[in-house]
Amino acid sequence: MPLRCGIIGLAGSGKTTLFNCISNTRAEVHKVSFAGSKSNLGVMNVPDPRLKEIDKFIHADRIVPTTIEMVDIPGLTKGGSHGEGNKFLADIRNVDALIHVIRCFDDPMMPHAEGSVNPVRDKEAVDLELQIRDLESVEKKIQKTERQVKNGEKDAKHAMDILNRYREHLESFKSARTMEVHKEDKRFTEDLFLLSDKPVLYVCNVDEGSATTGNDYSQRFLESIKDEDAEVLIVAGKLEAEIAELETAEDREVFLADAGLKEPGVNRLVRAAFHLLNLQNFFTAGPMEVRAWTIKKGMTAPQASGVIHSDLERGFIRAEVMKYEDFVRLGSEHACRDAGKLLIEGKNYIVQDGDIIHVRFNV
Repeated sequence: MPLRCGIIGLAGSGKTTLFNCISNTRAEVHKVSFAGSKSNLGVMNVPDPRLKEIDKFIHADRIVPTTIEMVDIPGLTKGGSHGEGNKFLADIRNVDALIHVIRCFDDPMMPHAEGSVNPVRDKEAVDLELQIRDLESVEKKIQKTERQVKNGEKDAKHAMDILNRYREHLESFKSARTMEVHKEDKRFTEDLFLLSDKPVLYVCNVDEGSATTGNDYSQRFLESIKDEDAEVLIVAGKLEAEIAELETAEDREVFLADAGLKEPGVNRLVRAAFHLLNLQNFFTAGPMEVRAWTIKKGMTAPQASGVIHSDLERGFIRAEVMKYEDFVRLGSEHACRDAGKLLIEGKNYIVQDGDIIHVRFNV
């Protein structure tokens, strides 16, 4: 699906290092606290252990995980909402969710632009740049809406009320995502693609020794956002880069065990980004491949079928559905059918995470 997460953060936060660990693209990592000149686009696999569990009973020719797109956006700096930073902020506008990397490590080889590491200050600096750009967008639309009010256009006065609320909220140094607004009233700002309205996942990038427990920096950051409805991950970017360089799964397992980790932190990051986008997986399974397909939560069976191929949605008849748990417990489609666990679902069925589906269609 053409859904993207944007990795943002101040220059020197370590976000490009993390991007390189999870992406099929390798971007240049600057050795000083310096913003790159362009955004980097990568595609990454979403780790889902259920694929291998399904294949234990299928023995398909290949296993195909689902993917998401990630955009590594050059490090923001103070005043980034003006001048050269305009292009970078435009890149943020084109993503669906944000992964905000927070620097929580000391490194004399990469001095902080502000002279010291302070994750709370750094977050506020990035938030401010996004809020400034959003305020400019809202004010421009207010000017346009004022003319509509004078012309007596329908809903224009209500739109002005909502836009003025957003303006006041942003002027109070608050992100748009924290403003309480009725769902149907969001239509007045949808066309603005407000930067600070996008869902956000915070990643505290800590030193290697703090990969499992975090450190004082990450603890201060966690305390500062306790009232936000946001997920926070603790990841040691430098450690993740070393893991990514290992060639075999056995070497990675030994390295992880020595570090006290069960899996690479970037796996948790990718899964969290996947859920941040409100996505879920369903599976198809046969002798040629066991494959994960990505859909938005709440999609119907025909809509999900259309992700596989438009013909399946157009000619949808029914879906034969097995729950993942039933399939791995019983061991085969035949056993699921005999146990009454192969369900026949129609056009109104809402696909659930982990469904194993065979689509019947006729075009």
